[in-house]
Amino acid sequence: MRSLSSASVLASLCLLLLFLAVSSQKIGQGYRLVAVEENPNGGGIIGHLQLKQGTHAYGPDIPHLRLFVQHETEKRLRVHITDAENERWEVPYSLLPREEPPPLESYIGKSSSGPFTASEYSGEELIFSYTADPFGFAVKRKSNGEILFNSTAEAEDPYSNMVFKDQYLEISTRLPKSASLYGLGENTQPGGIRIRPNDPYTLYTTDISAINLNTDLYGSHPMYMDLRNVKGEAAAHAVLLLNSNGMDVFYKGSSLTYKIIGGVFDFYFFSGPLPLDVVDQYTSLIGRPAPMPYWALGFHQCRWGYHNLSVVEGVVEGYKNSQIPLDVMWTDDDHMDARKDFTLSPVNFPRPKLLEFLDKIHSRGMKYVVIVDPGINVNSTYGVYQRGMAQDVFIKYEGKPYLAQVWPGPVYFPDFLSPKGVSWWADEISRFHVLVPVDGLWIDMNEASNFCTGKCEIPTTRPCPIPNNPTPWICCLDCKNLTNTKWDDPPYKINASGMQAPLGFKTIASSAEHYSGVLEYNAHSLYGFSQSIATNKALERIAGKRPFVLSRSSFVGSGAYAAHWTGDNKGTWEDLRYSISTVLNFGIFGMPMVGADICGFYPAPTEELCNRWIEVGAFYPFSRDHSNFASPRQELYQWESVAKSARNALGLRYKLLPYLYTLNYEAHTCGAPIARPIFFSFPNFTASYGLSTQFLLGSSVMVSPVLTQGATEVNAIFPPGTWYNLFDMTKTVISKDDQSVTLSAPLNEVNVHLYENTILPLQRGGMLTKEARVTPFTIIVAFGFEAGQGYAAGKVFVDDDERPQMTLIDGEATLVEFRATVEGRKVKVWSEVEMGKFSLEKGMLIEKITVLGLDGDAGEDLEIEVGGERVSDLLDVHFSTAAAAASSSSVDELVGGTRKKSLLVEVGGLALPLGKKFSISWNMDIKV
Repeated sequence: MRSLSSASVLASLCLLLLFLAVSSQKIGQGYRLVAVEENPNGGGIIGHLQLKQGTHAYGPDIPHLRLFVQHETEKRLRVHITDAENERWEVPYSLLPREEPPPLESYIGKSSSGPFTASEYSGEELIFSYTADPFGFAVKRKSNGEILFNSTAEAEDPYSNMVFKDQYLEISTRLPKSASLYGLGENTQPGGIRIRPNDPYTLYTTDISAINLNTDLYGSHPMYMDLRNVKGEAAAHAVLLLNSNGMDVFYKGSSLTYKIIGGVFDFYFFSGPLPLDVVDQYTSLIGRPAPMPYWALGFHQCRWGYHNLSVVEGVVEGYKNSQIPLDVMWTDDDHMDARKDFTLSPVNFPRPKLLEFLDKIHSRGMKYVVIVDPGINVNSTYGVYQRGMAQDVFIKYEGKPYLAQVWPGPVYFPDFLSPKGVSWWADEISRFHVLVPVDGLWIDMNEASNFCTGKCEIPTTRPCPIPNNPTPWICCLDCKNLTNTKWDDPPYKINASGMQAPLGFKTIASSAEHYSGVLEYNAHSLYGFSQSIATNKALERIAGKRPFVLSRSSFVGSGAYAAHWTGDNKGTWEDLRYSISTVLNFGIFGMPMVGADICGFYPAPTEELCNRWIEVGAFYPFSRDHSNFASPRQELYQWESVAKSARNALGLRYKLLPYLYTLNYEAHTCGAPIARPIFFSFPNFTASYGLSTQFLLGSSVMVSPVLTQGATEVNAIFPPGTWYNLFDMTKTVISKDDQSVTLSAPLNEVNVHLYENTILPLQRGGMLTKEARVTPFTIIVAFGFEAGQGYAAGKVFVDDDERPQMTLIDGEATLVEFRATVEGRKVKVWSEVEMGKFSLEKGMLIEKITVLGLDGDAGEDLEIEVGGERVSDLLDVHFSTAAAAASSSSVDELVGGTRKKSLLVEVGGLALPLGKKFSISWNMDIKV
């Protein structure tokens, strides 16, 4: 919620031109590699770099650097470059656990193994090579020699050789113009998911509305994926520069340059070669995405402006009466006493009535989540503040807690790098949980956001905060700017807030200090990440259940602890389109539980826009309607047409819950995004490389929404194959190329298609995830259209989602793999079961199997086996069929001017235990 205003268009344009001009300056003469040897203490090689010639721009160069290179796994290469003589700031190893490089004293001259004389250092998948003078390095694939990264600068290149100063680091790589790049966030990218040359990319966590395009936003993720297609064969790799300092990244199409204001070069290269391989390798380093409780995949409702409990109760009943699914109610700071964390308003949210309300919704299976901002009100009567002061947990400036202003007025910021700060935070959450048994926490404003700038004091001649102030976001403290240190005013100015704002602008002063003297200058972009870790661990320890945390600010690794939403957006058609790219990017960043405020945070969406937005938002991994107090109410039942769209789209989402939950399991075990770009499943389909108006859920379910006002059709692109409409499985698209297909899309309908060769588990749905997850399963088997022979596969994971870990343990979880074949006349569907006890105890059953794409008449000679034993009583089992018609992406594919047809076959009346392996087969009169 709640952001800074954007700069003027003219000023932004001028600064962009300046930004691009700065990107072309050549700063340094580089280094020479004077020695290299094997690491005496383990794997890898160590090199000594010596400065060739210093320059004056942005301060003196560091004369000696230590190079460390290691193949950490078969798929991952690390290149670490730092000052050879002095320790420098790095992302704390305690915060993001990983292998530590050798200590500095072990660099050159300490090895008994002698120098490393080879020009290349080869691993299983990647090769590190180097040139000595000037030093540059390249990373290439071992399989084909393709260069993935090359830092050596030639005279004609627009960038210089490597620069390493105290507050300015620069390094570049040459790129083929055919490379498609994704990532480098968080920002709102108007051009879609593929990074565009010459767009500005600045990474520095900032509270600035997501409506600001190509601007540093709430998260910092200095990682990109590079997808290349050579002669029809695609291969992807990724590059992470693990550095928390502010940076500008300049992408010019043929090169990419990092300009960083501190820290070290700590590169990780991930070999892929498939996009899914990349995120698997990436999250194996940074942390697997957090497992989400089942209810988190339901629909959520929030508003900043639910001023009292009766309004919240009315919203719950409004959804119930409108028959729109709703699992989770949220409140913004409305529930607080004077906007102070961990408090309740005694007037608007009195505790006895709130507990009654929670008992009521909890008995239904609903959940309740509230907001917590990091700023702690400076108030001597406020227990949270008193305990924080007593335990000395706040970030300091000149030895005293750093004073800022946020919603409650003057605040101090807790230090989540401090062990005492983390313990105090956990204790405050525990105390609040006793007061109100909330089901999750929403940590906002944690970039950290500050309404003031600089060194501030509480005024003595006027109140602050101002009573009944209609503009509480205006600074009321007495403040002075800080420009007297190199931390507050560094020599190189990143393009902060899209206008080269000072680093401490509307946040914590850069010269403030965290625990053990850590400068805010270095740790700024880690604030939300460190708070996510502390909050996640506190909730798990308190409740003993799988925690749910939603964080606005994020960093590399945040997905292991929290979900994310895209921040303050607008109720506009443009923002609806932008939301897809941001959601897809966060899947690549290893933070797959992500969504945007449905219908927009502010101002008022139109009825038509809200119709179309819920048709997209119903398929965000995190699906929540959220709005601003100054906007009209926009719950989905406010308009009957929107309620109809919601019932339709959310109705399908709740049927898809077993699929979504299985994707949650895949995300947690191998990093796979829940919402994915099309190229993740179809990397050789080059038409999808920039496609940002459609997306996949998992590998096989594609959403093709309406994103323009007044449209009743969608021009969608389908990768080659057969695609079945999940709302009406007799409607099919057969694609042979990259030509668009025009799909009908009336106001209350959204196009969602299932790809061939897939087995999709569904349930009946319901108004709550608690209800939906106990209904019987339908297994959808999708073969290619008019399949004479084919194969399909899928799976479902079920567990007790209250347990913190999402692991396959007998009695606590079940994993079922489904397979199906059609060959000649015979159709066969079967399963393999791991740890079936849990689903058997829960009585989970499969009631129907639907097979798509068959050619011929209805089945006969039905045979069913369960647990290896043949079932003889088939009286309740029955066949039903329906003809399916297919449209095509090419007129040439139509047969005699008519649409092709195939058969949809349903086998109903089943009662197959999900926890036992089964086999079902029958014969058909199939035309081969």
